[in-house]
Amino acid sequence: MLQSTEAFDAAFSGQSCEVVRANGSTHALATHLWSGDTTATDVSLFVDPCHGPTLDVGCGPGRLAGALASRGLEVLGIDTSPEAVRLTLARGAMALRRDIFDELPIGSQWSHVLLADGNIGLGGDPVVLLRRILELLDENGTVLVELAGPGVPSGPEQLRLKVGDTISTSFAWCVLGVDDIERVAADAGLIVMGVRNQGGRVVATLRPRGV
Repeated sequence: MLQSTEAFDAAFSGQSCEVVRANGSTHALATHLWSGDTTATDVSLFVDPCHGPTLDVGCGPGRLAGALASRGLEVLGIDTSPEAVRLTLARGAMALRRDIFDELPIGSQWSHVLLADGNIGLGGDPVVLLRRILELLDENGTVLVELAGPGVPSGPEQLRLKVGDTISTSFAWCVLGVDDIERVAADAGLIVMGVRNQGGRVVATLRPRGV
């Protein structure tokens, strides 16, 4: 059995990979989207809003971190997949193999933190994740969070990855819909400054409470 990190490595290296839900349903992991160049929607939602040091959480193959680095911004991508880190470095961005809950050698006071591609689901508890990000965020900083659309129910789940005929170990995930972002942000000490819907994608901008 593969570890989930090994399965992500395989997916990022180009192997076909499926997500397996607890009920047995499957869908293809969208690595072809993450491995390509940034789209106009990517740029509008995640690149243009960033004007200072940016932390890309769960950076994957580095399309966003690479685009930010190409603009001369200080950016760090973190991911638990060694292959993701390698690919991000190849795009010219700084990257480290880290979990968001690990100590970061560069420290805190980030101007922007990205949770693109549904990465608000990392670890299975969005409130805990956002509280950790708040520790790393400058008092005037922003968190850009990609969410599921209106009407999509929020909730945790255990997922596995399937590479070929091999199933990985499970990992905790959570779907967070836009209908629940204000409650979740408040529980984490953040407020919602706005929500953008573009190209079928929904992104909320959060700031620390009191700013």
